[in-house]
Amino acid sequence: MLLPILAAAASLCFGRYAMAPLDLVDAIHDRIFGGMTVSPQITTVLWSMRLPRILLALLAGAGLSAAGCAFQSLFSNPLATPDTIGVASGASFGAALGLLLNFGLLGVQVVSLIFGLIALALTILAGSNKKRNNLNSIVLAGIMMGSLFSALVSLIKFSADPENQLPAITYWLMGSLDSAGYDSLLLGAPPILIGLAILLLLRWRLNLLPLSEDEARSTGVNITLLRGITIVCATMITASVVSMCGQVGWVGLLVPHMCRMKFGNNHTVLLPASILAGGAFLVIVDTVARSISAAEFPISILTAIIGAPFFIYLMRRTGGWQL
Repeated sequence: MLLPILAAAASLCFGRYAMAPLDLVDAIHDRIFGGMTVSPQITTVLWSMRLPRILLALLAGAGLSAAGCAFQSLFSNPLATPDTIGVASGASFGAALGLLLNFGLLGVQVVSLIFGLIALALTILAGSNKKRNNLNSIVLAGIMMGSLFSALVSLIKFSADPENQLPAITYWLMGSLDSAGYDSLLLGAPPILIGLAILLLLRWRLNLLPLSEDEARSTGVNITLLRGITIVCATMITASVVSMCGQVGWVGLLVPHMCRMKFGNNHTVLLPASILAGGAFLVIVDTVARSISAAEFPISILTAIIGAPFFIYLMRRTGGWQL
């Protein structure tokens, strides 16, 4: 519980405009009790720039990690990620379309969220029918939808103005939290929080996801309904995260796997641990992204640079992936 809190507190102090911990304490005191013991510049940087960005990093990291944990159990595959069923590609297409049409930030976010949910609906329609309704068909449909929407994103980039729109679309697709604000959080946070709350309430039953239909039925749990709720919650979280900060890779893959190695496969512990660790991880990575140079690094580049070698190290240390 302390890890994301400590990471957030440290992140408030670090950046191209550094603040002393005492300044942070004084600024919080001023906000609660009134007064002006710190400069207006510190107040603006802290409350208008860093705090919404850190809140977004906490939400996005926690959401992607929880979605990755759920998908890994759902598909009995430690390589499953939140974009397994094409939702991230659908949300990315929506955002690229919004940028092409010169929508504002909230307009881009709304269109991205809508197309993420459309991708989910199309995946379910394509992957299920009366004769066959299993996870393998949904995964295949998700791969198909991901490929389709990736092609549509390429079409958007081909059609975009190379001077203005194309750089904005390309930069957004690489993932960044620099557009964080209270307005975007007000729109994007509820789907993430609702999805996290439902998954946490069901965390005892998530242990049943890898079981077969017959094994799950013997426990008295409607496994089809449980899987459907899990897919919808993880998808809703992923679409909302992508709509706010673009595609952020590796969080939903690396963090749940690390927590699974530490805490085992019991979701009563694994899911809360993944949520806390995911939020702290993305806060730390975003702090590095906005601090290491004058030009901010796209966050997906850093998550890949950190995640890929570390994941290979984990694989060699454990002798392979286990679920």
